[in-house]
Amino acid sequence: MSSIYQRLLGPDFAKLHPKIQERFGFSSKDQRASIGRGIMEKVWYGKAYTLPFLYIGTWRNIMFPQQGADVPFTIENYAYLDSFGRETVTWVRKYQFPNRTRRFDATMIYSEEKQKIIDYLGTHQHLAVEIEMSVGENGGMHLRSGNQYFYEGWVGFQFPMLFSGYADVQEWYDEKSDKYRIDVKVTNPTFGDLFGYSGAFDVEYLQVEPEQIPKDVKPVREERRE
Repeated sequence: MSSIYQRLLGPDFAKLHPKIQERFGFSSKDQRASIGRGIMEKVWYGKAYTLPFLYIGTWRNIMFPQQGADVPFTIENYAYLDSFGRETVTWVRKYQFPNRTRRFDATMIYSEEKQKIIDYLGTHQHLAVEIEMSVGENGGMHLRSGNQYFYEGWVGFQFPMLFSGYADVQEWYDEKSDKYRIDVKVTNPTFGDLFGYSGAFDVEYLQVEPEQIPKDVKPVREERRE
Protein backbone atom coordinates (compact mmCIF):
# COMPACT_ATOMS: atom_id res chain seq x y z
CA MET A 1 0.00 0.00 0.00
CA SER A 2 1.37 3.42 -0.98
CA SER A 3 1.44 6.29 1.47
CA ILE A 4 -1.03 9.14 0.97
CA TYR A 5 1.87 11.35 -0.17
CA GLN A 6 3.01 8.83 -2.77
CA ARG A 7 -0.54 8.72 -4.10
CA LEU A 8 -0.70 12.49 -4.38
CA LEU A 9 2.72 13.09 -5.95
CA GLY A 10 2.83 10.02 -8.17
CA PRO A 11 6.12 9.78 -10.11
CA ASP A 12 7.33 13.05 -8.55
CA PHE A 13 7.66 11.27 -5.20
CA ALA A 14 10.89 9.70 -6.49
CA LYS A 15 12.36 13.22 -6.88
CA LEU A 16 12.34 13.73 -3.12
CA HIS A 17 15.56 13.26 -1.17
CA PRO A 18 15.78 9.60 0.01
CA LYS A 19 15.51 10.73 3.64
CA ILE A 20 12.33 12.68 2.85
CA GLN A 21 10.96 9.71 0.94
CA GLU A 22 11.50 7.64 4.05
CA ARG A 23 9.67 10.21 6.20
CA PHE A 24 6.66 10.46 3.89
CA GLY A 25 6.68 6.96 2.44
CA PHE A 26 4.99 4.71 5.01
CA SER A 27 1.35 3.74 5.43
CA SER A 28 -0.74 1.93 8.04
CA LYS A 29 0.21 -1.39 6.45
CA ASP A 30 3.86 -0.79 7.42
CA GLN A 31 2.95 -0.39 11.12
CA ARG A 32 5.68 2.20 11.37
CA ALA A 33 5.96 5.57 13.10
CA SER A 34 8.29 8.53 12.63
CA ILE A 35 9.18 10.41 15.81
CA GLY A 36 11.14 13.62 15.37
CA ARG A 37 12.97 15.39 18.19
CA GLY A 38 14.84 18.65 17.88
CA ILE A 39 15.01 22.36 18.51
CA MET A 40 12.88 25.13 17.08
CA GLU A 41 15.40 27.89 16.67
CA LYS A 42 12.59 30.41 16.42
CA VAL A 43 8.87 30.37 17.20
CA TRP A 44 7.15 33.65 16.46
CA TYR A 45 3.82 35.39 15.98
CA GLY A 46 2.78 38.57 14.21
CA LYS A 47 1.66 41.95 15.46
CA ALA A 48 -0.58 42.38 18.51
CA TYR A 49 -3.79 42.35 16.48
CA THR A 50 -3.03 38.77 15.38
CA LEU A 51 -3.30 37.48 18.96
CA PRO A 52 -7.08 36.82 18.83
CA PHE A 53 -6.50 34.34 15.99
CA LEU A 54 -3.89 32.54 18.07
CA TYR A 55 -5.88 32.49 21.32
CA ILE A 56 -8.83 30.93 19.50
CA GLY A 57 -6.44 28.31 18.11
CA THR A 58 -5.47 27.15 21.61
CA TRP A 59 -9.00 25.83 22.19
CA ARG A 60 -8.36 22.91 19.86
CA ASN A 61 -4.53 22.73 19.66
CA ILE A 62 -4.23 24.53 16.34
CA MET A 63 -2.10 27.64 17.02
CA PHE A 64 -0.96 29.45 20.14
CA PRO A 65 0.08 32.97 21.26
CA GLN A 66 3.63 32.21 22.39
CA GLN A 67 7.07 32.81 20.96
CA GLY A 68 10.63 31.95 21.86
CA ALA A 69 14.05 30.77 20.75
CA ASP A 70 15.71 27.36 20.99
CA VAL A 71 12.47 25.64 21.97
CA PRO A 72 12.67 21.82 22.30
CA PHE A 73 9.98 20.09 20.29
CA THR A 74 8.76 16.72 19.06
CA ILE A 75 6.74 15.77 15.99
CA GLU A 76 4.86 12.46 15.97
CA ASN A 77 3.74 10.79 12.75
CA TYR A 78 1.71 7.61 13.07
CA ALA A 79 -0.10 6.01 10.12
CA TYR A 80 -3.41 4.20 10.77
CA LEU A 81 -6.91 3.64 9.39
CA ASP A 82 -9.46 5.95 10.97
CA SER A 83 -13.02 4.93 11.91
CA PHE A 84 -14.14 5.58 8.31
CA GLY A 85 -11.44 3.30 6.90
CA ARG A 86 -9.36 6.18 5.53
CA GLU A 87 -5.57 6.07 5.45
CA THR A 88 -4.54 8.65 8.06
CA VAL A 89 -1.27 10.17 9.28
CA THR A 90 -0.93 12.10 12.53
CA TRP A 91 1.01 15.36 12.68
CA VAL A 92 1.28 16.20 16.37
CA ARG A 93 3.83 18.85 17.32
CA LYS A 94 4.68 19.53 20.96
CA TYR A 95 6.72 22.60 21.96
CA GLN A 96 8.37 22.68 25.38
CA PHE A 97 8.31 26.32 26.44
CA PRO A 98 9.72 27.15 29.90
CA ASN A 99 6.26 27.69 31.43
CA ARG A 100 4.12 25.18 29.52
CA THR A 101 3.84 22.69 26.68
CA ARG A 102 2.04 23.90 23.57
CA ARG A 103 0.57 21.59 20.93
CA PHE A 104 -0.36 21.78 17.28
CA ASP A 105 -2.48 18.74 16.37
CA ALA A 106 -3.43 17.63 12.88
CA THR A 107 -4.33 14.49 10.94
CA MET A 108 -4.00 14.09 7.18
CA ILE A 109 -5.95 11.87 4.82
CA TYR A 110 -6.08 11.39 1.05
CA SER A 111 -9.48 12.44 -0.30
CA GLU A 112 -10.66 10.08 -3.04
CA GLU A 113 -13.33 12.59 -4.00
CA LYS A 114 -11.05 15.62 -4.34
CA GLN A 115 -7.85 13.70 -5.08
CA LYS A 116 -6.07 15.95 -2.60
CA ILE A 117 -4.55 15.71 0.83
CA ILE A 118 -6.99 16.96 3.46
CA ASP A 119 -5.44 18.22 6.69
CA TYR A 120 -7.84 18.11 9.63
CA LEU A 121 -6.67 20.65 12.19
CA GLY A 122 -7.13 20.41 15.92
CA THR A 123 -8.35 17.83 18.38
CA HIS A 124 -11.90 17.67 16.97
CA GLN A 125 -11.20 17.97 13.21
CA HIS A 126 -13.32 21.13 13.02
CA LEU A 127 -11.20 22.58 10.23
CA ALA A 128 -10.55 20.62 7.03
CA VAL A 129 -7.84 22.20 4.88
CA GLU A 130 -7.00 21.29 1.29
CA ILE A 131 -3.24 20.85 0.88
CA GLU A 132 -1.14 21.30 -2.24
CA MET A 133 2.18 19.44 -2.21
CA SER A 134 5.21 19.63 -4.47
CA VAL A 135 8.89 18.71 -4.55
CA GLY A 136 11.36 21.52 -3.86
CA GLU A 137 14.59 22.07 -5.74
CA ASN A 138 16.47 20.79 -2.68
CA GLY A 139 14.54 17.52 -2.71
CA GLY A 140 12.34 18.66 0.14
CA MET A 141 8.57 18.60 0.53
CA HIS A 142 6.69 21.85 -0.02
CA LEU A 143 3.16 22.15 1.38
CA ARG A 144 0.76 25.01 0.78
CA SER A 145 -2.71 25.20 2.32
CA GLY A 146 -5.75 26.14 0.26
CA ASN A 147 -9.49 26.16 0.85
CA GLN A 148 -10.66 25.58 4.40
CA TYR A 149 -13.96 24.15 5.64
CA PHE A 150 -15.55 24.26 9.10
CA TYR A 151 -17.54 21.25 10.30
CA GLU A 152 -19.47 20.82 13.54
CA GLY A 153 -22.53 18.61 13.85
CA TRP A 154 -24.86 19.33 10.93
CA VAL A 155 -23.11 22.66 10.25
CA GLY A 156 -20.62 22.82 7.39
CA PHE A 157 -19.34 25.78 5.38
CA GLN A 158 -16.27 27.10 3.62
CA PHE A 159 -14.32 29.02 6.22
CA PRO A 160 -13.75 32.71 5.39
CA MET A 161 -10.03 33.38 5.06
CA LEU A 162 -10.46 36.77 6.74
CA PHE A 163 -10.52 34.78 10.00
CA SER A 164 -7.84 32.23 9.19
CA GLY A 165 -4.47 31.90 7.48
CA TYR A 166 -2.63 30.21 4.66
CA ALA A 167 0.23 27.94 5.70
CA ASP A 168 3.44 27.56 3.72
CA VAL A 169 5.54 24.63 4.93
CA GLN A 170 8.92 23.45 3.73
CA GLU A 171 10.62 20.34 5.08
CA TRP A 172 13.92 19.08 3.73
CA TYR A 173 17.01 17.10 4.66
CA ASP A 174 20.25 18.99 5.27
CA GLU A 175 23.13 16.66 4.46
CA LYS A 176 25.74 19.02 5.96
CA SER A 177 24.20 18.91 9.42
CA ASP A 178 22.71 15.42 8.97
CA LYS A 179 19.36 16.75 10.20
CA TYR A 180 15.89 17.41 8.94
CA ARG A 181 14.93 21.07 8.60
CA ILE A 182 11.51 22.65 8.73
CA ASP A 183 10.25 26.17 8.09
CA VAL A 184 6.60 27.20 8.53
CA LYS A 185 4.85 30.52 7.96
CA VAL A 186 1.12 31.21 8.37
CA THR A 187 -0.19 34.41 6.80
CA ASN A 188 -3.54 36.16 6.45
CA PRO A 189 -4.36 38.08 3.25
CA THR A 190 -5.54 41.09 5.27
CA PHE A 191 -3.54 41.00 8.49
CA GLY A 192 -0.19 39.69 7.21
CA ASP A 193 2.07 37.27 9.07
CA LEU A 194 0.27 35.41 11.87
CA PHE A 195 2.54 32.67 13.14
CA GLY A 196 5.54 30.53 12.26
CA TYR A 197 8.55 28.54 13.31
CA SER A 198 11.79 27.12 11.98
CA GLY A 199 14.15 24.51 13.33
CA ALA A 200 15.97 21.21 12.92
CA PHE A 201 15.35 17.69 14.16
CA ASP A 202 16.43 14.05 14.12
CA VAL A 203 14.07 11.18 13.39
CA GLU A 204 13.61 7.79 15.02
CA TYR A 205 11.50 5.12 13.32
CA LEU A 206 9.47 2.71 15.43
CA GLN A 207 7.54 -0.46 14.65
CA VAL A 208 4.09 0.09 16.14
CA GLU A 209 1.08 -2.20 16.25
CA PRO A 210 -2.25 -0.38 15.73
CA GLU A 211 -3.21 -0.81 19.38
CA GLN A 212 0.11 0.73 20.46
CA ILE A 213 -0.54 4.11 18.83
CA PRO A 214 -0.88 6.62 21.71
CA LYS A 215 -4.43 7.84 22.19
CA ASP A 216 -3.31 11.43 22.68
CA VAL A 217 -2.10 11.75 19.06
CA LYS A 218 -5.48 10.79 17.63
CA PRO A 219 -8.36 13.27 17.35
CA VAL A 220 -11.12 13.26 19.95
CA ARG A 221 -13.71 13.40 17.15
CA GLU A 222 -13.38 12.27 13.53
CA GLU A 223 -15.10 14.10 10.68
CA ARG A 224 -16.37 12.25 7.61
CA ARG A 225 -16.78 15.34 5.42
CA GLU A 226 -13.70 16.26 3.43
